[in-house]
Amino acid sequence: MKRTTLLILFFTAFSILAQDKFKTTKAVVNFEASVPFFEEVKAVNKLGSIILEPETSALICTVVIKDFRFKMDLMQEHFNENYIESHRYPKAVFKGKVAKFDLKNVDGIEKEYDVKGKLYLHGKSKIIEMKALIKRVPDGIQISCNYPISLSDFNIAIPSVVASKISKTANTNLLGVVQSEDMKFLTLK
Repeated sequence: MKRTTLLILFFTAFSILAQDKFKTTKAVVNFEASVPFFEEVKAVNKLGSIILEPETSALICTVVIKDFRFKMDLMQEHFNENYIESHRYPKAVFKGKVAKFDLKNVDGIEKEYDVKGKLYLHGKSKIIEMKALIKRVPDGIQISCNYPISLSDFNIAIPSVVASKISKTANTNLLGVVQSEDMKFLTLK
């Protein structure tokens, strides 16, 4: 009886660990849509969320649009009210899969993975493909991605008065270190 109970507990504990998710709410998302010779169009969001599910290779990234910060308040206001309409579309979300991902192969050496999924932005969605660099770091697993976003793919209209001053493509990058709940517990000690 004790042996059966011990085996059930062991397999239950193992299945819970196997389904562990790695998360962060402190990912950094930068984008730049600058054009040479004009004012820099650049913003950063330091409150992005990433969830990595090793068992399914799922990667989910979410950013609250109003959390992007620009150098100039007026640029931030125009971005939120006129271009992205953050009152109507408060979040950007990416849901995808990391191809050939196996947590056992993640070590301190950065490896490149193909990622494919759907990006939801400004009320539209589009399938995108990108490369992700993934490695183990002391605090967890670091994920880094770069991807261009075509404004026209998401019906983001730029007024003709400033259209020549803003790139039609926003170069975007994401950097975050995700941790499992067990890792967070261990790092608090």
